[in-house]
Amino acid sequence: MNDYATLLKTLNETHDLVLSMLEGLTDEQLNVPCVPGINPPLWEVGHAAFFYERFVLQWLDGGTTYNPAMDEIWDSFELAHEDRWLPGLFPDQQETLTYFSEVYRRVAARIQAKPLTDQAHYLVKYAIFHQHMHLESMTWCRQTLAYSPPPGAVMPAQATHHGKLGDVQVPGGVYRFGMPANSPDFATTGFSFDNEKPGFSREIAPFSVSATLVSNAEFLDFVLAGGYQNDLFWSMGGLRWRDRNKARNPAYWRQVDGQWQEKHFDRWLPLQPEFAVRHVSFWEAQAYCKFAGRRLPTELEWEAAALGNLEGRPFRLFPWGNTMDSNQVDMDRKQLGRLPVSALPEGASPWGCRQMIGTVWEWTADQFMPYDGFCMDMYPFMSTLQFGDHKVVRGGSCATSSLLIRGTYRQAYLPDRNDVFVGFRTCAI
Repeated sequence: MNDYATLLKTLNETHDLVLSMLEGLTDEQLNVPCVPGINPPLWEVGHAAFFYERFVLQWLDGGTTYNPAMDEIWDSFELAHEDRWLPGLFPDQQETLTYFSEVYRRVAARIQAKPLTDQAHYLVKYAIFHQHMHLESMTWCRQTLAYSPPPGAVMPAQATHHGKLGDVQVPGGVYRFGMPANSPDFATTGFSFDNEKPGFSREIAPFSVSATLVSNAEFLDFVLAGGYQNDLFWSMGGLRWRDRNKARNPAYWRQVDGQWQEKHFDRWLPLQPEFAVRHVSFWEAQAYCKFAGRRLPTELEWEAAALGNLEGRPFRLFPWGNTMDSNQVDMDRKQLGRLPVSALPEGASPWGCRQMIGTVWEWTADQFMPYDGFCMDMYPFMSTLQFGDHKVVRGGSCATSSLLIRGTYRQAYLPDRNDVFVGFRTCAI
């Protein structure tokens, strides 16, 4: 997105993607129940439009928004989560979509009419990426409420088991992490978020990590062995989460007539042993590791395993190189995790780890904290509100837009979250 034409094309495609996410949803479905992990879909649309207004049109050009009387309603800092369900608070669907499309028209007109300064380029990109973050949250909303999958999703043919790949060895050495600012190596990398910067080098000891994500079959062993009932596998935080939620298996699993099933949006399907386990909290991942005699990777180990950026080697943004190839990943709401953990060998990391980009976000052992020398970007709230009490997840998921992700991208979720498309891989102790 480094030129006017590409920026406009991406903006228009994003506009159409948002509208497609509302297609086929009835008025009753749009009126979603109040659930902690989701928002009303129409509020998401209005909020993202307001984001374009506030952080592109107002910050760059001044002036007022489309309807100043509605600003506090669309502003996530002004309107508490539970208040987003207040009856009669929002415009109806047609008025909201009119507002949404008009804001897009104004942003497109601005791109065409005014110089694309570094600040303007950054803010327009940020607003587009912010919209794509909400496309992912609209996807897990559909999963949470058992709605149909997003438009464009495919149901692959019955998978065949590819076999377990075991661990790969990641050599020790001095690795480069994050996105150094103003480095010649990054002249063509474009956008990155403030929490990815400044880049640094650090020595990492050699370690062994699973070539694949933890599969349903592996996690089922934990369930069948009474792992949810055995307090020895759970930390204090994990025990509190388990008991409060009365958890005995992953959130979207059930057993019917002796057969395990997994809920995939609006359908209960046979549990596929070779698919990645998903919708598991940090606490479940931690407990499984204790059961299996394994551990979660640290955040830096994850990046070293994914990118292999040893000092002295050409830097790479993705496991396979420096250009996103959506054919090598399960992203963009297409397959939605319906493939074996050993699939997509062409997208493997330099050390042989598969699906480190896409499929599921991966829990790491670390708290989400700033890198040394962290400096907020022009949008100040990307990272600072999550530092300290969130866990780092990496790699993106099947519901994530591929234009967002690179191997240095950092996301953070509270450890209780299991509604998002999140799983994990493990390391040898």
